[in-house]
Amino acid sequence: MNKRTILWVLGLSAAMVSFGQSVYVPLLPDLQRDLHTSLALVNLTVTLFTFAMAAMQVVLGPVVDCSGRKRVLIPGMFVYVFATAGCMCSTSIDMLLVFRVLQGIGAAAVPLVAATMIGDVFEGKERAESMATYQMIVGLSPAVGPLIGGLIGSAAGYSGAFGFAAASAVLMMIAAMYLLPETKPANASGPRTRLGLKSFGRIVQSKTGSAVLLCGFVLYEVFYTFIVFLPTMLEARYGLGAAAIGMCSLALMASSLVGSKRSGKLQAKVGSVKALFWSGALLAASLVVFIFAAPLSLLALPAALMLTGFVSGLAMPVMPTLLAAEFVRERATAMGVYNFVRYVGMAAAPMIGSILYPAGGTFLLIGVTAAGVGAAILAARRLLLPKAKEEQTVQF
Repeated sequence: MNKRTILWVLGLSAAMVSFGQSVYVPLLPDLQRDLHTSLALVNLTVTLFTFAMAAMQVVLGPVVDCSGRKRVLIPGMFVYVFATAGCMCSTSIDMLLVFRVLQGIGAAAVPLVAATMIGDVFEGKERAESMATYQMIVGLSPAVGPLIGGLIGSAAGYSGAFGFAAASAVLMMIAAMYLLPETKPANASGPRTRLGLKSFGRIVQSKTGSAVLLCGFVLYEVFYTFIVFLPTMLEARYGLGAAAIGMCSLALMASSLVGSKRSGKLQAKVGSVKALFWSGALLAASLVVFIFAAPLSLLALPAALMLTGFVSGLAMPVMPTLLAAEFVRERATAMGVYNFVRYVGMAAAPMIGSILYPAGGTFLLIGVTAAGVGAAILAARRLLLPKAKEEQTVQF
């Protein structure tokens, strides 16, 4: 069993799912025109996919713990391929909405099983570094997906973009079928009755679970606040056009990928708990820097933006690493709950920002966000400080 092969197949499979979400975003106006529908219904295709994917994390987690990893992954990928092909052939908005829900249901299995299998295969420092590499691979998709979607869509429309996503998914499904083993640990077997609601309770009530869920929600709310409101900030302050805004967004994504890759080294050096403390504190500090740098110049703003992206990337792999180490029998359930909570954080970003930004601009929006990060890290520190000392003792 080649561990590196497993890691790359899992990472690329999860990136493929993310690619299916981002590849058609630049084509939303074309889709609205071609399907003769409203902007609200077109945007609903994005919302329903995300909602279905988030809800299924909680449903599939216990199933993966009971039935096995690969047993859930392959059927999920098949459903995703079928639904993506359905999106490609959709001739009405109603048809597209149905297939987008089905696509989200199939997609949900991939990141859930991927993070769980990485937790099964790798241990200790190797697990932290592998989670960091996995996060970096997955992060490539939202960075390049819109670019590829725009190029394909300009020649073949939204059907071509979905067709490319479906073909990519087929290739990864075949790779997963032949290259991935079943990795469910032997000590994870047992009566099914112990899983389910009781498992959710143990995860949420544990100190590690509580801290990770809180920090995961806040971290992804922060990151998506920048994704959603950065164009508005740049246009309002500097009057930038779409191309310049796109470059700034790409800088944010690229710096987060670098941070994700470096996260494994940081965790190996100081331990995952301390890495969470340090990256959280640095994220709060970077947000304060951004508040003051954003109005200064078009040189200071991207620099502060890349600092925020880098520190966010440092933090992202830490949470699943902590969960994988803490929960063995309920590893997939824990990953599912965490994924659900971080997706809720993504969804919350536009809603919270739509209240704060009109009321106080960048200062209020990012200021409240920084305060939220600081509060979350202080709470996590209080919960996990004994665990940090334990990590230091055993020389993680």
